[in-house]
Amino acid sequence: MNSCKTWSQHILIIVAFLFLGAFLLLPLIVIFAGAFSQGLTVFLAAITEPAARSAIQLTLLVTVITVPLQLLFGLSAAWLLTKFRFRGRQLLITLIEVPFAVSPVIAGLVFILLYGVHGFFGEWLQAQGFQIIFAVPGIVLATMFVTLPFIARELIPLMEAQGSEAEEASLTLGAGGWRTFWHVTLPAIKWGLLYGVILCSARAIGEFGAVSVVSGRIRGQTNTMPLHIEILYNEYQFTASFAVAALMSLFALVTIGVKQWVEWRQKRRSYDDLTEQN
Repeated sequence: MNSCKTWSQHILIIVAFLFLGAFLLLPLIVIFAGAFSQGLTVFLAAITEPAARSAIQLTLLVTVITVPLQLLFGLSAAWLLTKFRFRGRQLLITLIEVPFAVSPVIAGLVFILLYGVHGFFGEWLQAQGFQIIFAVPGIVLATMFVTLPFIARELIPLMEAQGSEAEEASLTLGAGGWRTFWHVTLPAIKWGLLYGVILCSARAIGEFGAVSVVSGRIRGQTNTMPLHIEILYNEYQFTASFAVAALMSLFALVTIGVKQWVEWRQKRRSYDDLTEQN
């Protein structure tokens, strides 16, 4: 029986590694091989030419705007949903999860219908001199939609599991709300919060569908990195396309590295807590 179990484990491990190698590792190798196929000089030229620089800067700008806003929303929503019981609570949780179920392309079309020139608010926005669609605000809105659940959904189960006894004790001892949050709540959720921020950042950098609809794909103005990669590929500029894709993959690998470090710290903290209790 044990022998069968051992063989089954070995087979499943081999299948898992083969699957991940074929669908994750091999594509990454192909991307980096394509990026450096004509040498480092061509690679650097591809990621520093004006259109690529603009795409990289816009991607980072959208991420820098989006993630802090999602951090604020995620913390507020998680606090509200875990510390209070009210009618409509389950509906609010469901609404937070809507972006997981809705296609990003549909989200982009909704923003076109709302804020486009012929949209519901389009005429008024145009009269006020605001442009949302085919501009940075539209890209930020689309990215906000697709990244909305990541931090909140990471914090809600964590804060529910921790309960509110420590915070109630702090308030009973005379600490104010802000002091309780800063010294009691935040230390308890900081690794989960950081994990949510990492996931949110990765999604913001890599978003394609919704941004593709609302950006207009104007080279050097509203192209993010995923859109720039697709345009280069469609123009048969394969080396340049792979170069930008390699840079984007590097961002993703750094994100995964930070995520692994956060998970390791969480496990280390749990182990230390158990050791102290014993």
